[in-house]
Amino acid sequence: MNACKMLLAGAVALAAGAWSPAQAKEWKTVTITLEGAYAPWNMTNPDGTLGGFEPELAKYLCDHMKVECKLVASDWDSMITSLNAGKFDVIMDALSITEERKKIIDFSIPYAHTHAAFAASKDSSYTNAPGTGTVVKMEPDLSGGKDSVEAMRTAFKGATIGIQAATVYAKFIYDNFGDIATIREYKTGAERDLDLETGRIDLAFDDAVYLNSAFEKANGELAFSGPEIGGTIFGIGEGLGVRQSDPELKAMLDDAIKAALADGVVKELSMKWFKTDVTP
Repeated sequence: MNACKMLLAGAVALAAGAWSPAQAKEWKTVTITLEGAYAPWNMTNPDGTLGGFEPELAKYLCDHMKVECKLVASDWDSMITSLNAGKFDVIMDALSITEERKKIIDFSIPYAHTHAAFAASKDSSYTNAPGTGTVVKMEPDLSGGKDSVEAMRTAFKGATIGIQAATVYAKFIYDNFGDIATIREYKTGAERDLDLETGRIDLAFDDAVYLNSAFEKANGELAFSGPEIGGTIFGIGEGLGVRQSDPELKAMLDDAIKAALADGVVKELSMKWFKTDVTP
């Protein structure tokens, strides 16, 4: 090969290297954040470790992906911002998959799908609202549940409703009850629940399986009021939040969740922690 051809071949090889697609990131360690205060989804044990439905499911997912996972607790209201800032790799905190959130982060396929509900003190005038003991399936435009919302608006007029800030449930309450009730926001569900027990607020609105756990802690002094609300109004289910720049990690998580669903692990863990099957 003459000198000109050698130079040309070298230039072509260099150009090819410069324009080759970036290599996919190889994940060996993954940091997962949970609130550590949203039992039975996740909680902080007396020894400081994280327990509950999600930490146990995370162990299965990480074993399936053959990666080392570190679970860390962080504040709920800053999780998405912190994820995008690179403080951890995955959010696993009963995070509802919504179109609004998908504008700023990506999601795995859902690993659970639950209802939401109101709770009140058993000796409150707001107990046993219309629809208590039933399930209503609603769409984002309230179709399928407009009559139920109107009945609850009538029953809860003048009440003080406690919600955890920055949740899909908070938006629902502001949109549909903000004009007939006083809305009080809390940093954590536990702080809100304490105010409900002591009568400082009249109602709480949250995930139904979370509320069931709160009822146990309150020794049966709290109960559902009005129907449980399902359907797609709060999204298509709970999924793992990941950065939009990490498609390889999303694909790994999707594959692991599919395996957990197929193996019956999600059902087994949900029956253990929730006493009901939350398989999506």
